[in-house]
Amino acid sequence: MFFIFGLRTRVTRSGVVTAVCRHCGNQAAQVVSRRSTKFTLFFVPLIPIRSRYVRQCSFCGAESVVDADEARRLPVG
Repeated sequence: MFFIFGLRTRVTRSGVVTAVCRHCGNQAAQVVSRRSTKFTLFFVPLIPIRSRYVRQCSFCGAESVVDADEARRLPVG
């Protein structure tokens, strides 16, 4: 008998915010997305392991982790 298990990360886009980038300092569009990692058994996601919000600059491509509260407060459009 064998088991097929692993981790799967799903990225969902929350929206786009125009803000100053923390890395390059330019006013640019920031893509806010949620990354959730789950434990999978036979390719079925079962147990959530980690969830975090990331903001990526469209100008330089740098990513920065955002708190969940801050991600909910951002004026996403």
